[in-house]
Amino acid sequence: MLHKKESNLSLSDFRARLQNNIEKGSLKVKLSTFRIFPIFGGVKPFYGLFDDESFRLTINSATSPTIFIVRGNYKNIDNRVNVNYIVEENSKFQLLWTKFSPVVFLIFINIFFLFFGRGLRRATTIVSLFLLIVIFYSRWKEERKRKKLERNFIRIFEIR
Repeated sequence: MLHKKESNLSLSDFRARLQNNIEKGSLKVKLSTFRIFPIFGGVKPFYGLFDDESFRLTINSATSPTIFIVRGNYKNIDNRVNVNYIVEENSKFQLLWTKFSPVVFLIFINIFFLFFGRGLRRATTIVSLFLLIVIFYSRWKEERKRKKLERNFIRIFEIR
């Protein structure tokens, strides 16, 4: 959902905050396993790219990455910085992998127990319940990361 809001900052302050809070780099590298440094997160809270009109950023953490990015643009209208942004998944593949791989794994495990685990009904039930808990926890955790990313973005750039 596209958010159209204003920042309390001037245009020069907004650009300075972009410069001071975003470690520059490609989001395609950030969200892959090839970006090793910083191992425990960077000094700057965000990682991404920006220019004089737009930005694409995510949380700067290698230990707790998220598939979500904040993408948007900003411009000065009547001495107010208007910010249009959206919090979305970086790629459709990551979205599909995050949402559906646990479900596919659950189905695969149940089919395996159905054909090769005769007499292991309790094990099937326990494993299925455990995987269901993991599925719900992973979705809850990703939603929390999305909300945290948006909250930090709003707080740092003083968006109202």
